[in-house]
Amino acid sequence: MSRLRFVKMHGLGNDYIYVDCFENRVSDPSSLARLLSPRRTAVGSDGLILILPSQNADCRMEMYNADGSRAKMCGNGIRCVGKYMYESRGACRPVLRVETDSGVRTLEIQARDGKVTAVKVDMGEPEFEGRAIPLLRDGPMIEEKLGIDGEEFLVTCLSVGNPHCVLFVEELEEVDIARLGPRFEHHALFPERVNTEFVQVIDERRLRLRVWERGSGETLACGTGACAAAVAACVTGRSAREVVVELRGGCLEVNWGEDNHVWMTGPAVEVFRGDLDLEEVRACSRV
Repeated sequence: MSRLRFVKMHGLGNDYIYVDCFENRVSDPSSLARLLSPRRTAVGSDGLILILPSQNADCRMEMYNADGSRAKMCGNGIRCVGKYMYESRGACRPVLRVETDSGVRTLEIQARDGKVTAVKVDMGEPEFEGRAIPLLRDGPMIEEKLGIDGEEFLVTCLSVGNPHCVLFVEELEEVDIARLGPRFEHHALFPERVNTEFVQVIDERRLRLRVWERGSGETLACGTGACAAAVAACVTGRSAREVVVELRGGCLEVNWGEDNHVWMTGPAVEVFRGDLDLEEVRACSRV
């Protein structure tokens, strides 16, 4: 494959390159993610998402971070997949199902005049068991100390499709996320690395969040991270079960229902469509 057709979409600035694999075949998506994600020499993105046929759902989503590593789930990314299926593949239904590496997720589509305005996603049930997150320890880790570079932080770890480490701070803008993010990501406790959420509680209904995503660094938003932050705030008594999470790219609504399922609602935006010569991009990347 020398030419590639793609769509650039984002959820609150958390942007990905999407490839319709109903029509295209991508043989090495990990390498393609590394090739196309740089923002100065290629398309620029937080990673690559493939939209593929599924035997169990309307489609299947495969996600690769900017460094080529594969992730199981992406909350902002799956909303954009729903938008693409609704607007571009004729799946104009109020409810869609998307298969991910973390299982099948249900999407409720909000549309006007044939265009998707927002998507509500059933993110499933949060997982607190250490080995299942995964952590290199048994049992839950809720408000426990974790040592980083001689400092101790109180953290809550859980999975909402991806592994997350949540810590609460007094003043979000004073956090040196560029220094701390990589140290949490590569801490020995996390065998598959970890996404780290730095959370400031505004009140019981509103949280402010910055996210360091494994394989991508700080991003403007993270859907699974917003869900993890909301659940951690609730389980530690800091918030209600339904909150608005403010990220650098905008706001998400998160509701941890009484059935233990986490629902996330937010926008999905198409930026542009393109058709590029991969060999030309490879040549430019070597300059």
